[in-house]
Amino acid sequence: MARGFESKDVEFQQSEAERPKAAKRMLSPEERDAQARRLTLELALSRAESDLRLAQSAAHRQMLEQAVAALREQIRTLLT
Repeated sequence: MARGFESKDVEFQQSEAERPKAAKRMLSPEERDAQARRLTLELALSRAESDLRLAQSAAHRQMLEQAVAALREQIRTLLT
């Protein structure tokens, strides 16, 4: 009986693979660049915030706080 379910699952997967995917709007090169830039900035922000949580030295904390503020500003300007 389980074998029947497995074959139905395989059949479903095959039919899903053949089904046309939802049409996505193609991004222009400028839009792709902006999207990549935003992702890079968000990853850098995440890393800086993580480093800030672990920072011991006051000077290091200050540098990371400035970096976080600058990254947030860059992301904000990208969104406008």
